[in-house]
Amino acid sequence: MPEDFGPVGAIKIQNQYHRQLFLKGVELKLPGGSITFTCESWVAPKSVDPTKRIFFSDKSYLPSQTPEPLKKYRKEELETLQGKNREEVGEFTKFERIYDYDVYNDVGDPDNDPELARPVIGGLTHPYPRRCKTGRKPCETDPSSEQRYGGEFYVPRDEEFSTAKGTSFTGKAVLAALPSIFPQIESVLLSPQEPFPHFKAIQNLFEEGIQLPKDAGLLPLLPRIIKALGEAQDDILQFDAPVLINRDRFSWLRDDEFARQTLAGLNPYSIQLVEEWPLISKLDPAVYGDPTSLITWEIVEREVKGNMTVDEALKNKRLFVLDYHDLLLPYVNKVRELNNTTLYASRTLFFLSDDSTLRPVAIELTCPPNINKPQWKQVFTPGYDATSCWLWNLAKTHAISHDAGYHQLISHWLRTHACTEPYIIAANRQLSAMHPIYRLLHPHFRYTMEINARARQSLVNGGGIIETCFWPGKYALELSSAVYGKLWRFDQEGLPADLIKRGLAEEDKTAEHGVRLTIPDYPFANDGLILWDAIKEWVTDYVKHYYPDEELITSDEELQGWWSEVRNIGHGDKKDEPWWPVLKTQDDLIGVVTTIAWVTSGHHAAVNFGQYGYGGYFPNRPTTTRIRMPTEDPTDEALKEFYESPEKVLLKTYPSQKQATLVMVTLDLLSTHSPDEEYIGEQQEASWANEPVINAAFERFKGKLQYLEGVIDERNVNITLKNRAGAGVVKYELLKPTSEHGVTGMGVPYSISI
Repeated sequence: MPEDFGPVGAIKIQNQYHRQLFLKGVELKLPGGSITFTCESWVAPKSVDPTKRIFFSDKSYLPSQTPEPLKKYRKEELETLQGKNREEVGEFTKFERIYDYDVYNDVGDPDNDPELARPVIGGLTHPYPRRCKTGRKPCETDPSSEQRYGGEFYVPRDEEFSTAKGTSFTGKAVLAALPSIFPQIESVLLSPQEPFPHFKAIQNLFEEGIQLPKDAGLLPLLPRIIKALGEAQDDILQFDAPVLINRDRFSWLRDDEFARQTLAGLNPYSIQLVEEWPLISKLDPAVYGDPTSLITWEIVEREVKGNMTVDEALKNKRLFVLDYHDLLLPYVNKVRELNNTTLYASRTLFFLSDDSTLRPVAIELTCPPNINKPQWKQVFTPGYDATSCWLWNLAKTHAISHDAGYHQLISHWLRTHACTEPYIIAANRQLSAMHPIYRLLHPHFRYTMEINARARQSLVNGGGIIETCFWPGKYALELSSAVYGKLWRFDQEGLPADLIKRGLAEEDKTAEHGVRLTIPDYPFANDGLILWDAIKEWVTDYVKHYYPDEELITSDEELQGWWSEVRNIGHGDKKDEPWWPVLKTQDDLIGVVTTIAWVTSGHHAAVNFGQYGYGGYFPNRPTTTRIRMPTEDPTDEALKEFYESPEKVLLKTYPSQKQATLVMVTLDLLSTHSPDEEYIGEQQEASWANEPVINAAFERFKGKLQYLEGVIDERNVNITLKNRAGAGVVKYELLKPTSEHGVTGMGVPYSISI
């Protein structure tokens, strides 16, 4: 190299082997010292792609500060990722690395079966975030839908799992195999569509297991739950007992545990403060019937032993609700037309005690009117006689199943997986790989597009696991679209804003974390706010280093292009909403990046890695209900069965043997950390390590996360914190930053990778 070449900022590479190679990095040794290029990228062989790949050094540059000779390559690389240099038409191939947007028009399969036709999700009728474009052909029977022919859905090559993640028993190997695993499991169930005959049969899933033929070949895919018994005998499908029943086998039956799980369980995102009384629906009474709830203050007073008036309870913030009334009521009649399932709209009211625990006081179940009958609704309360107790347990089963469906479709799938994909597509299209914000967000984006593509293939697709096993059935994505259209707001996706929106916190500049919690012992929020603050402080240090003044933010065309594309295309169905942040100041940028980093790490971990611990014993979190309450239009036969064998009625209400087993296998998979999981704050990116200011900020961030680990351990043995400690209580560890691999109920990965 000539001596006057100057600092090296990029290299071009061609793969002259006959197969793709994974390029981890390149070190260039020069007289003035060595330069490192961290590539971490698949490079196609030149026989497939003759163009030379460009890789930039670990030094980050804003567009305006890029050395002149690199500007051309910076622009060209973005154009390649945008697909501007593409000559072919049709389906994208792996090596093309193209990032583009499309609607969810590939979850149905009308060419294969008219019953699997599904509406396009995304657009004016069904607003939704966009997914990665694949370029597949339209269906012959419905040109608005995309064909689902064999093979894996396209994602750009570098979005796929690394070899380690791909071959471990999590990740795409098992997700891709789920459709073929389930028929084999179903074939060995004696009565797949029937309920479990007794609770002992449910317990046997953990104690005795189900025999599977050895030639099924499932052992390599599900090593945690399939036990090999020796060469001659069949394999056994035997589940590990989830932590919930390991610690207290009967806790799931108790009201205190039902209430505790709203604050420290799998879905801490739904409980909200009651601010008006009585509870009134906002739906059209002409269509849905009387909007006023039948939960009267007299009912509440009876349960709380009459120690305060309704006004005092509202003023002192003592009433909380899980409110699935207005969301579910429009779907009740539709879902009831599906086979083997039923649905109500529900409200569950809780009273806050002085010790920060919640007590359920009433559940209201509602059916809208239809052509055959008027609106039906009934309130159930914890009983003090046998009949009332059994009705309460049945009503609780319906209410919990609503929460389980909302958790999976909204708190988990929509708010983390689906809403994050547009941030990733836009970042790759608009932010150069050498852009500091790209490098800050990159670890938060790993493998998400891949896992979402696999979800479209076997989890959220027509006839897939969610539709088969959860109460919305074929309306699952449609329902999540309705929630996205009505409720999703980017500015309320950060943790403090979410808590304030639900009335679970108030802004208070004098309080730690800047908010004061309405329920002091709220484990998800207590731990989450420490994690949120740590992320925000790290992002603040990083942003202020690269953007010492505001003008650099407003003039950064890549940054502005990224955020504009997120709003106008990726989340384009909501582009005209007034709440979108505008990137003008450092605080604007810090807020946006902190929110995205939180959603991909803390939010996702809190709603994902406890799934087997809480849902593995399905009576605790039934995913659907299959028969109506005995008090709704009862027949003599149904009433006779209820009075003579209420346990049988409860078992018939639960998911079928097939549904329960499929859910248990799936939740075990989704709750598993892979051996190469990348936990938040554990390893830093090469570009951060090479910048002393950023390196020091990262070390502080790492220290804060280690501090959080200690705080969580201390809180979990403090028995005054009754929502996370006590006899047989499951510790709250979901926001502990690191973990061993496997199903651990703890660990916060950087990204949504399962």
